[in-house]
Amino acid sequence: MTGLNDPAFFDRYASDYDELNWIDPAGAVDVLAELTPKGGRVLELAVGTGRVALPLTARGVRVEGIDGSSAMVDLLRAKPGGEQIPVTIGDMADVAVEGPFHLSYLVYNTLYNLPSQERQLDCFRNVAAVLAPGGLFVVEAYVFDPKQFDRHQRVATRRLTDDAVKMEFLVHDPVEQAVTFQRVTFTEGGTRLNPLRLRYVWPSELDLMARLAGLRLRHRWAGWDRSPFTRDSESHVSVYEKE
Repeated sequence: MTGLNDPAFFDRYASDYDELNWIDPAGAVDVLAELTPKGGRVLELAVGTGRVALPLTARGVRVEGIDGSSAMVDLLRAKPGGEQIPVTIGDMADVAVEGPFHLSYLVYNTLYNLPSQERQLDCFRNVAAVLAPGGLFVVEAYVFDPKQFDRHQRVATRRLTDDAVKMEFLVHDPVEQAVTFQRVTFTEGGTRLNPLRLRYVWPSELDLMARLAGLRLRHRWAGWDRSPFTRDSESHVSVYEKE
């Protein structure tokens, strides 16, 4: 499978991205607004269609964004308030913007879209370079659970309606720490394929990337409700501070 996770690939997702990613952003917006100092500059990596950036801007936070997909950004700019958010088109790992920022964030497992450990580390280093002293980098991600796979494979039904079935077929590579899958939609009109590859990161590995970039862990919660992170947590929100 080739072409996964490049800008053209994410353009394919733009038309129904908001439908596929229906998770309520209110908890993230509450925490990010609280972490941002009054008048501070905020940078969202992979700003997409503005699921978080728009309500955060409505709170009076000065949000700027980076995204590799111009189609995603077009949808953001078509929404009320979307034109007010400055967006740079480019690879989020390169962070090609001028700082300083007081907070940057990368939510909803999006760090895993970067294809390798090297590029994920590039992202940390480049975020740190544009953060002000004491600035924060907030990362939300799931904790990979190998028990969900049988012989490194899994098939799951995502949604079942009267006129459609949405399924996903996944293959796990434990050496690369990667999951490659097809999200398949079956309807009377035909079949649609949406492939994706995620390179997951263990929390301890994430902390090492941060240390190499000059950041230190300030908080880690199981979710945006700030519940404690434990060995049974399925996700985490990690807050790193520039030293």
